[in-house]
Amino acid sequence: MSEPQVIEVPDALVASHTKAGDELSRAWIAGLPAQVTDLLDHWDLEREGSVVSGQAALVVPVRRADGSPAVLRLQMPREETTAALIGLRTWNGDGVVRLLDHDPQGGAVLLERLDGARSLASVADDDEAVHILAGLMARLHAVPVPEGLRGLGEVARDMLDSVPAALLALSDPGDRRRLRRWAAAVTELVEEPGDRMLHWDLHYDNVLAAEREPWLVIDPEPLVGDPGFDLWPALNTGWEGLPAADVPRLVRRRFDLLTEALGLDRERAVGWTLARLLQNTLWDVEDGHTAIDASQTTVADALSRPPGSVIAEGGPRGRGTAPGPTAAIHG
Repeated sequence: MSEPQVIEVPDALVASHTKAGDELSRAWIAGLPAQVTDLLDHWDLEREGSVVSGQAALVVPVRRADGSPAVLRLQMPREETTAALIGLRTWNGDGVVRLLDHDPQGGAVLLERLDGARSLASVADDDEAVHILAGLMARLHAVPVPEGLRGLGEVARDMLDSVPAALLALSDPGDRRRLRRWAAAVTELVEEPGDRMLHWDLHYDNVLAAEREPWLVIDPEPLVGDPGFDLWPALNTGWEGLPAADVPRLVRRRFDLLTEALGLDRERAVGWTLARLLQNTLWDVEDGHTAIDASQTTVADALSRPPGSVIAEGGPRGRGTAPGPTAAIHG
């Protein structure tokens, strides 16, 4: 290449890796510009467009030597980075962004470029969006599970081990009762965790428009478990702009449509969705929160309605547009 293609790391990514004072994180951030330069040279890439990031990853739009567009995505090497690579290699572009190359030691992947400006959140009819997502989810779940991924049983047992300390941290007795109920639901399911390959973060902004297919999935965090554990992100997206009274109805309709399309047992799917609410709350407590977030209680209360209470009557067909910080990182 004629001259080094130096990049500036976005402030948000720097802050997310340095606020905790972790030495490894700071070192990774400091080495990012040089790592990008080395990879551009190694894979014979030319930068094209602005560098963007989320809280965890840096994404550089590039053009390959053959003229095809791609994105260079760099994330600090961790267990979830390895899992994502395993998932991308296993799915091999079937409903998901295609892996073009990777640097296993450095946590970098070269991916096909999708339309970062148009996520599933842009679909005005929510029923249509849910059916698109369900079709993609079914394809991901159908792929044989590879070696090397964590299992939901292990994750669920770790959650249950953390419940006693979390109960002490919650200040409201009602929140403590709710957390115990969620933990009880997980206890009933933990011995049958499932054996499907899950995405773990499949919300509307992690589905982008593409040329190879109309829609493709991005940013997997693969896990082996029950498909019901994969539903919560889709239930908890795109509420902005909706009256508060309409949100439970939207959540119930999405849940009914997803469980019907995927052929899931509703009671088990409710239980594994409560497991997600438990997991989210445990993470919040780790971050110093002393109350259950209102969005978690909204989902839990919505799912306490009788089976089929929404799908027959129809739900809200439009919704507020969710912001798309994750979508943006695919250029």
